Amino acid sequence: MQKVNYQLMLENEIVKIQSDGAKPSLLLHACCAPCSSYVLEYLTQHFDITLFYYNPNISPENEYRFRVDEVKRLISQMPCTNNVKFVESVYNPEKFYDIAKGAENEDEGGSRCFKCYRLRLEKTAEYAALHGFDYFTTTLSISPYKNAEKLNTIGAELGEQYNVKYLFSDFKKKNGYKRSIELSKEYDLYRQDYCGCEFSRFAAERRKNNEA
Repeated sequence: MQKVNYQLMLENEIVKIQSDGAKPSLLLHACCAPCSSYVLEYLTQHFDITLFYYNPNISPENEYRFRVDEVKRLISQMPCTNNVKFVESVYNPEKFYDIAKGAENEDEGGSRCFKCYRLRLEKTAEYAALHGFDYFTTTLSISPYKNAEKLNTIGAELGEQYNVKYLFSDFKKKNGYKRSIELSKEYDLYRQDYCGCEFSRFAAERRKNNEA
């Protein structure tokens, strides 16, 4: 079975938008500043963007707060983000622990992560529908550790459920991940060594200990 080229789907959608001569509104779920950097550089040319921060998986709370501050700093410093709005949703880690029950010991990239994708994307879709956005999507696909096919499948399902267009994407393509590293260095962004939840943090610590 041939893999879907989500980057090509994004490019085709952008061509369509350009032919319409519009700049539609996009609610962009952000996981962190480094992942947001390239995505904002790329998409602000074509969309009126509001960055939506909903990440109840991030632990501990001081880590969550620091990542929020880094996203805000990025928006304040990147020239292409001058008109980007920022919305921070509620920090409710109990929502993440509820969906993680029974999958606490799974390796990263399994069903627990897929449930986490859905949790965050559903909140984004819900907000997008409530506030009349034309599109919604997430920065998560820029990471080589995230499953772009799963993200886009979930996004498409939620788009239909909430009647908001999901913007298909695979931001790691076309050197997107490489560019995010360059921008992280340029803006001295904090690049965390784990995804966000305590389970990924413990896994990162185990890897470090094994490499020591």
